[in-house]
Amino acid sequence: MTNPPTRWQLAGEDNRGYGRHFAELRASGSDIEGEARLADALAPRGARVLDVGSGMGRVAAALVARGHEVVATEPDAALRAQSRATYPDLAVLPHEALDLDPVDVGVFDLVVVVGNVMVFLGEDTERQVLRRLRSLLAPGGRILAGFELRGPKSGSRVYPAEDFLADAAASGLTATWRFGSYELHGPNDDYAVWVLEAGHDRRPSG
Repeated sequence: MTNPPTRWQLAGEDNRGYGRHFAELRASGSDIEGEARLADALAPRGARVLDVGSGMGRVAAALVARGHEVVATEPDAALRAQSRATYPDLAVLPHEALDLDPVDVGVFDLVVVVGNVMVFLGEDTERQVLRRLRSLLAPGGRILAGFELRGPKSGSRVYPAEDFLADAAASGLTATWRFGSYELHGPNDDYAVWVLEAGHDRRPSG
């Protein structure tokens, strides 16, 4: 069965600025590891980590450098090429989120889905993707998700916090924490960072 096109695919060349932007930040010495620092704090030492939509590889590479076993996945061929050029030792699978099967890739202590991946999924596939990510969690595993709530990027959707919480709940996930940044600022109306768990009754902070 063929997956529906993602919003990222439909935006086409309008999204090429993403790779250029982070290449420029890296070349300038700017901090591009905020997501990785939080992911590292959420994971046990030497954890199995899945980076869904790994882009140019910056988060996955930073987690490898911190001693984790990382599986990176990026369906965009241009971003995979950039990742190979920037981090040649980082292996990247071409899978979309819906193509990830625990039989093939195993299960993970932490699944990372940041960089606005959630607002670029195919239309009406959010719950499917969240259920798939839940199936990839090891016992006690968690999901770190982050995206812009107002959908300002070319081709992305507006994804209000209440809609995301409803989709997570319908997928068997609970948001145990919500922040406004990867430095753990309080929740705001522009950006949300979520920590999700399976089979947990605790309500999100904020």
